[in-house]
Amino acid sequence: MPDEKKVCLSGSGLAKVFGLGRQKTVAVDHVDFNFYEGEIVSIVGESGSGKTTLAKMLLGLISSTEGEIYFQGKKRDISSQKKKQEYWKNIQAIFQDPFSSYNIFRKIDAVLLDCIHMRGGRNLPQAKKVELMTEACSFVNLKFEELTNKYPFELSGGQMQRLMIARVFLLKPKILLADEPTSMIDACSRSTILSMLMKLVLETGMTLIFITHDLGLAYYVSDSIYIMEHGKFVESGTPDEVILHPKEAYTQRLLSDVPKLHMEWDLSTV
Repeated sequence: MPDEKKVCLSGSGLAKVFGLGRQKTVAVDHVDFNFYEGEIVSIVGESGSGKTTLAKMLLGLISSTEGEIYFQGKKRDISSQKKKQEYWKNIQAIFQDPFSSYNIFRKIDAVLLDCIHMRGGRNLPQAKKVELMTEACSFVNLKFEELTNKYPFELSGGQMQRLMIARVFLLKPKILLADEPTSMIDACSRSTILSMLMKLVLETGMTLIFITHDLGLAYYVSDSIYIMEHGKFVESGTPDEVILHPKEAYTQRLLSDVPKLHMEWDLSTV
């Protein structure tokens, strides 16, 4: 990572425990990390490794049991609703299930207008708001005039994912957290969504954090990879260090579980 890059989000001794006594589950176990401005990071792990819990902590949706999160060098303060709203201007998310990310009773225009208002554009003329919404839709290959007055459930899964990226385009946050953003859509839509996210990073300089179990995706798009097992980061580094020269047995097992097209699949372990 070049020296001139600044740390935009970091964690120190971050932990999350659910339940008490014998029912206690340590979901995130004292992790440390530094994510840099303009960096693409992948947090990779199997289901139950703690990666989605960590994502929710970074977003401020659940509190941490121990440790601190720092945003742009300062200890994060989301103690009031106003401070939370301010933080959310700078960190946004795209989730695995686009259908659960929308209020089905609100039209698409309202979803996009919320983003304009959040960025301080509430008093802009209506024509300017329409221009901004049209530009955002066009960025993700959607036509605003075909979406206006529609409800999210009238769109396909791929269109809904693209609309979520249009929202991010309007908000221009410092950090975008993408939790398995392509796992529910077909391969063609998946490559489109990924290329749009890459374009967004290039145009805005935002930090993109992928939460994924897909090692191939992590290798091809990331600047840094963190491998998560049982709530801990067991290995981290550049894609070449982690994927091509893994040190940990867990990383090696994850890699051996990825089917190779040119080799006969060994299903004896399944």
